[in-house]
Amino acid sequence: MTSAAGSPNAADRAAAAVLAGDVRAAARLMRLLDDRDPSATEVLRKLYPHTGRARVIGITGNPGSGKSTLTARLIGKYRAQGLKVGVLAVDPSSPFSGGAILGDRIRMMEHAADPGVFIRSMATRGALGGLSRSTGDAVHVLDAMGCDVVIIETVGVGQDEIDIVRTAETTVVVLVPGLGDDIQAIKAGILEIADIFVVNKADVDGAERTVGDLRGLQMLLSEMPDWLPPIVRTVAARGDGLDALVSEIDNHGKHLQGSDQAERRRQGRARFVVQSLVRESVGRHVDRWLGHDATGQALVRQVAARQTDPYAAAEIALHTAIDTGELLQALR
Repeated sequence: MTSAAGSPNAADRAAAAVLAGDVRAAARLMRLLDDRDPSATEVLRKLYPHTGRARVIGITGNPGSGKSTLTARLIGKYRAQGLKVGVLAVDPSSPFSGGAILGDRIRMMEHAADPGVFIRSMATRGALGGLSRSTGDAVHVLDAMGCDVVIIETVGVGQDEIDIVRTAETTVVVLVPGLGDDIQAIKAGILEIADIFVVNKADVDGAERTVGDLRGLQMLLSEMPDWLPPIVRTVAARGDGLDALVSEIDNHGKHLQGSDQAERRRQGRARFVVQSLVRESVGRHVDRWLGHDATGQALVRQVAARQTDPYAAAEIALHTAIDTGELLQALR
């Protein structure tokens, strides 16, 4: 497979290599997907029917909460069970190169030589919500290549880091004591997405207060959910509490399978993926029209001169794309 749109046979060969567990083929495909290469999309279409088997776990929380150390320990626990593990560590984009800084991957180097572990760092490239733009695509690749568990460690941007719930089956929110006003730090955004709470660095002062604050917040719920997120104390640097965390992750998976939540979540994730692809294609096409088409450029000048408002201009841009049929072409 090359960076140019390949032939159907090339796409078939690339897909077969990934399905056979070829690490280099998977890494190459992820790179091309991150670059939005059309040939990679063709391969992913062939892989998609073979996905949906891996358990996808999201690890999110504030920067400095120990997410990378916790992820490394989880890798060890799942490998001890004989499971193949894929890890996507979403790092902030470098302001110089635009690539991932790779800090998370460095902290997982103890597993780098294990053939049963695939670790990839992914740059956010300006994406908000804690994930990179192609994280979902990479999950499908790892799933197709036979990973039993896929762990996504988000970038750690704080309260707005909620995209993980639309990608992972189980979301683990990691907190640590000593962040000041703990309630203020966690009450908005990521609090509502947690399936499991982890209070990491539980051996330091303030850990019990953090646990108590979480329990107090849960008591304020207007109605009791059918799954109340358990609170697990860990000291990831020593491996303390990891068996309990793995057990709670398993319990959550069993809970989903025993209710209608599993299907609702699958449909919600599917809807999110389709919406994201449509938004990206529409945005890319409209941006190109506004920047390079004479009519689009004139429209921009009118908005800048206050001759028309941006809301009307947005409608014109979208309707023009639809009326010309170019938008449908862009989506193909």
